[in-house]
Amino acid sequence: MKLIKFFFLFLILLSVNNKTLATFDIDAKTAILQDYLSGEILYEKEADLSIYPASMTKIMTSIIAFDLIERGDLSMDEKFLISENAWRLSQSGYSSMFIMVGDQVSVENLLKGIIIASGNDACVALAEGIAGTEEEFAVMMTSKAREIGMENTNFSNSSGINDPENYSTVRDILIMSNYLIKNYPDFYEMYMVKDFTWDRTGGDPITQGNRNPLLYKNFGADGIKTGYLAVEKYSLASSIKRKDRRLIAVGSGFQTKSSRSKQSAKLLTYGYTNFDTIKIVDKDKSFAEVQVWQGKSKTLPVYINKDVYKTIPKARKKHLKALMKYEGPIKAPIKKNQVIGTLEIYYKDDVLDKFDLLAFKDINRLNIFSRIISSINYLIWGDV
Repeated sequence: MKLIKFFFLFLILLSVNNKTLATFDIDAKTAILQDYLSGEILYEKEADLSIYPASMTKIMTSIIAFDLIERGDLSMDEKFLISENAWRLSQSGYSSMFIMVGDQVSVENLLKGIIIASGNDACVALAEGIAGTEEEFAVMMTSKAREIGMENTNFSNSSGINDPENYSTVRDILIMSNYLIKNYPDFYEMYMVKDFTWDRTGGDPITQGNRNPLLYKNFGADGIKTGYLAVEKYSLASSIKRKDRRLIAVGSGFQTKSSRSKQSAKLLTYGYTNFDTIKIVDKDKSFAEVQVWQGKSKTLPVYINKDVYKTIPKARKKHLKALMKYEGPIKAPIKKNQVIGTLEIYYKDDVLDKFDLLAFKDINRLNIFSRIISSINYLIWGDV
């Protein structure tokens, strides 16, 4: 078994990390913080406690539309006829886009009404336009939640209006937010838009600001969605990006609007202040070579088929190492993408992660005469 240590990085012990976390807390019933690139959870507080997600539900409403647009089954300029059912929500004291019965509104405007103005009426209109009824649309939402790993979520409506059957957790809302940003980065840009003007029928245009308070702070916030229900109090799924690094936070049970803003900012700032994220390996790029036996090339470049990141506490950095493990030298012939070993990330003697080590190219076997010479050289000189 070949063991090749090809670089050193630094990492604090998990136990020390836990001590660091123990000194930090935010004033929320439940919360979670994730480094987007590494996927590592940097803070959590009762993250699997069941909550009513309120308007954070609308993240999934937009994801369903984005999925359909991506597949070519829906377009941004397609128009939906506004039903009385959708219009009623603009008359009931809820957050609204203020659409009118009989209007034909484009998918793009409905999405802006949902994402920026948090319009419940826009949610129902989009749901009915896509699925026929809001109930059928909610089935699509829950099915999508299961598909992406939201194990403790059920959606019963498209807007997040109070319903005991519309529930989730901050961990699941984090999964949903991560999916949105990863799969629809272009559409996600709508979440950072600060205002939306709707040229409504029968009245002057209405301009509404984005409900996300963090967009108005100068520290890199670009999403995601607020929520409020009397039973749940205030909630927020938020994200900031600085240079190439992104953090995602979700919190619920903030007692006031002001607390929601301040505590969410505190959580995100904590992540940036106390942790660094380092790229260990670039996806699909050769980063090392291994020896080859009886091949037309004596070495084989290897790669990993995903970006590998680690998030590191800034205070104490040591003893993170990466080892390539393989039975070598690797005997030719070798096919591109063949698994030839593993890349293992360690803290001291503890394995943190393992990744398949893949052949970067084909290597053909030597002819019989060359193989004999190669074997003789190996016996005499130890040269493969």
